Amino acid sequence: MVGRIPVMDVMPLVDLGRQSAKATVGEPFPVSATVFREGHDALGAEVVLTAPDGVRRAPVRMLAGEEPGRYTAWVTPDLVGAWTFEVQAWSDPIATWQHAAGLKIPAGVDVELMFTEGRLLLEQVTAAGGLARAETSLLTSAIKACADLKRPAAARLAVLQDPALTTLLAAHPVRELVTVEGPYPAYADRERALVGSWYEFFPRSEGATKDPKTGRVTSGTLRTAAERLDAVAAMGFDVVYLPPIHPIGEVNRKGPNNTLTPGPADPGSPWAIGSKDGGHDAVHPDLGTLADFDAFVARAGELGLEVALDLALQAAPDHPWVTTHPEFFTTRADGSIAYAENPPKKYQDIYPINFDNDPNGICREVLRVVKHWMAHGVRIFRVDNPHTKPVAFWEWLLREVRRTDPDVLFLAEAFTKPAMMRGLGAIGFHQSYTYFTWRTAKWEIEEYLLELSSETDHLMRPNFFVNTPDILHAFLQYGGPAAFKIRAALAATGSPTWGVYAGYELFEHVAVKPGSEEYLDSEKFQIRVRDWEAATAEGRTLAPYLTRLNEIRRQHLSLRQLRNVVVHSSDDENVLVFSKSSGDDTVIVVINLDPHGTRETTVHLDLPALGIEWGESFGVHDEITGQDWSWSQHNYVRLDPHHEPAHILTVRRTR
Repeated sequence: MVGRIPVMDVMPLVDLGRQSAKATVGEPFPVSATVFREGHDALGAEVVLTAPDGVRRAPVRMLAGEEPGRYTAWVTPDLVGAWTFEVQAWSDPIATWQHAAGLKIPAGVDVELMFTEGRLLLEQVTAAGGLARAETSLLTSAIKACADLKRPAAARLAVLQDPALTTLLAAHPVRELVTVEGPYPAYADRERALVGSWYEFFPRSEGATKDPKTGRVTSGTLRTAAERLDAVAAMGFDVVYLPPIHPIGEVNRKGPNNTLTPGPADPGSPWAIGSKDGGHDAVHPDLGTLADFDAFVARAGELGLEVALDLALQAAPDHPWVTTHPEFFTTRADGSIAYAENPPKKYQDIYPINFDNDPNGICREVLRVVKHWMAHGVRIFRVDNPHTKPVAFWEWLLREVRRTDPDVLFLAEAFTKPAMMRGLGAIGFHQSYTYFTWRTAKWEIEEYLLELSSETDHLMRPNFFVNTPDILHAFLQYGGPAAFKIRAALAATGSPTWGVYAGYELFEHVAVKPGSEEYLDSEKFQIRVRDWEAATAEGRTLAPYLTRLNEIRRQHLSLRQLRNVVVHSSDDENVLVFSKSSGDDTVIVVINLDPHGTRETTVHLDLPALGIEWGESFGVHDEITGQDWSWSQHNYVRLDPHHEPAHILTVRRTR
């Protein structure tokens, strides 16, 4: 039912309030509502948060926006857990009186009646208590002015219009006809759910060796991969993500570049999980043992890195489940088990799970596997293709894990239809892969930044991976080293979480064939031996640039938040301009999106959005080059992609 003061279209609501809106400890999020009433009397509205411990936080006043009747307040959770928020609206007799008195008293209409009504309202505020001594004194003076017939009406009104009194009354309103909408749920996760720099590598490639005479490649292990962690941490990454580390099936094993004719030494795809050596709860023998994995996790922790592990719910034809749980799979009319397909792609080395044959059994087994790796120190899971499994299953699994271990996070690797991507976020996935990889034009990047920061922020937290083992975009294939810098700068500043797949810093860019986004000699199907030391010695690495980007992110809170993007303009269709602010920390990002040519143009800033008055000039410091300039509303820029394609500018405030 509509309340006495109508409150409608409350946001953020997910699935009409049946699911929790996304929140993060320390990150402000907006609560908005349409609030109105009959007639001309003033109204007020505020948001009240209730913490997971049941303690109600102090109300936050909602402010009217540009849209008539739309009110918004920004609130910040400070504890992990299930929060609720409610919108309270009321008739505001003080504001109504202030408006009327400001018109009537100067016009000589109902002068003493207006002063009497004002006095009664001020006495109500005083009687309510909760005032500081200075506030009580201010109110007392105002009450006396209302009754002081010896002073001119204009002088008495001036006392009542004192800005200090107006501020006091706004902080201690008289509420009438109070209407409450809510409570509605929001869940605040730990900061890593929102903020992180991810680095993906295949343990079997780290420390791998190749015999120069025979060409035989020897797999790296978890122990040799642990030696790579120092370099990953030195670049400023804080999450190291591992593709599946489990035994790889031997039946229908794929060879190099996804061929069907593997040699006896070909290792196969880590996503073809399971063999005689075990399934999802085992470590591939070539990589080592569970003890080696524990040592890897421990070393990562010493370096300030969290380990994210791939959760791929599928099986090789020789996975133990095929024998022990044949009901987990789909049996075709000829008696064979259906392998995975994504036409025209075929995955003959993988059996997909059928969640309808034995849903309870599958749920129990997957939860067991997840808790097994949780017990070995994994607190982040990157979920492979969650959109090919029932959403209801994920809702159940994530709820079960959150119930006992709310710090465990899940990233949805779902490049699919928007409804599914948003749905997975709505039911509990903490982060989501996005369409970022395919957004390369200025207009579509602008639209996407605004969509993710202000339209779907209550549903999804984006993770901007610049590349993956599956995705080598044409922009990187043909853009040269400048393209790698452009995309890294854009990802690191445009999203609180971003990531790279190993080899990005070496500018690996050759596709298996023209028009394909698959890497030549894809690491998904073979071990890649990289000489990191030689690349560093010869200066053939982007690692110093990635390091600087991560340093800048750590130095600026504004770059570690999602909902604060403001898009500005430039006169060049290849020069993108946006800013992010948090308190006094403001960063302006200007990027040349053309990896082939220098761009000279003028950028135009929305100064009030930066907290700067129109016409004011201010200092900026380029965090990449170290240069300083004086900027204003309109500014000339020149960006040479072969030298430096981006300005990442800290605003230097004078006040």
